[in-house]
Amino acid sequence: MKVFLIAAITLCGRISPAGMGSKLDRMRLEELRAKTDGSLMGAETLRTDDAEMRGPGGQLDPRRLRAVITGSGRIPSSLRLFSSPPAPVIFTAVKEVASLENDLAGKALVKGIAPGAHGLSVSDAIKQLAAMGARSVLIEGGGRLNYAALAEDVVDELYLTLTPLLSGDNSASSLADGSQPLGDPFLSLKLVTAETMPTGEVFLHYQKGA
Repeated sequence: MKVFLIAAITLCGRISPAGMGSKLDRMRLEELRAKTDGSLMGAETLRTDDAEMRGPGGQLDPRRLRAVITGSGRIPSSLRLFSSPPAPVIFTAVKEVASLENDLAGKALVKGIAPGAHGLSVSDAIKQLAAMGARSVLIEGGGRLNYAALAEDVVDELYLTLTPLLSGDNSASSLADGSQPLGDPFLSLKLVTAETMPTGEVFLHYQKGA
């Protein structure tokens, strides 16, 4: 299983609000969706963005898995994610499965996952996606999901878009939001490519490791 993480960030490291990237950034995201077997998104990001995780041209690949991870089990059934097939996969705490299945009324496949060190276990979610046939997964945020995935060492590569923007809002999500350093004190990454775009953005591709 290969796991990729993608995000657009400000110069001060914020990933919210959504939609800060250009059309080129959007195309990059959609192309990576097309090249992977599934996406995994945090529930807060889903609720905020009402995302559908569509591929190039706004298409949905019926073979591609769209998954969400929620600790609270609060996923409104009115979100656009549930309006088009294939039905998404919702990962939640085992104790929340029955309640969420009732709330979603057959609109999704609800699966329980184990607790992890930083909320629910992202590693368990990845393993279950692999059991469903995924050989590659794209993690699409937000900050807490990104942190947990990096802390659990499930991420192989990162695709970041550095935008020519500054936020300064200390309440906005950062690329990885957690309570402890990811390394000692940093997690080292190896730069693979850096491409400057006419929009002023820089497309960065990193691999895990020094």
